[in-house]
Amino acid sequence: MPIPESEAFLAKKPTVPPTFDGVDYNDTPRFKAAQDAIIKEQWVKSMMNRLIRQELNKCYYREGVNHLEKCGKLRERYLETLKDAKIRGYLFEQQNYIPGKDNPAGQDQVSQGLDRQADGIMATVPEKVRKEKGDDRL
Repeated sequence: MPIPESEAFLAKKPTVPPTFDGVDYNDTPRFKAAQDAIIKEQWVKSMMNRLIRQELNKCYYREGVNHLEKCGKLRERYLETLKDAKIRGYLFEQQNYIPGKDNPAGQDQVSQGLDRQADGIMATVPEKVRKEKGDDRL
């Protein structure tokens, strides 16, 4: 039976997802809430990894020489969570856009913008040079 969440817990629970998608950087309260949500999510993953490591240590101590057979599931789970256990902060996600990861729908917008930039550059290239290179996009 799940434990009901208390009022104090629900008040501290982040109301925004741990990402900067759709956050206006000029809206300071929402921006700070997104930063806090990202940091809290990273801390939760780190503490989860710590708990798994503690259980793995107990299993190694308890099972002795049979730990390779008996603690395999814990070891695999620990190795899986170890990838996300580091607290990286929010600056990288805040300053960089990663197409396909941050907003898969927005990937088309980025590629369209790059195509428009390339078309603008090609408009400045003389007609003679474009014909020599075999580029007739314009």
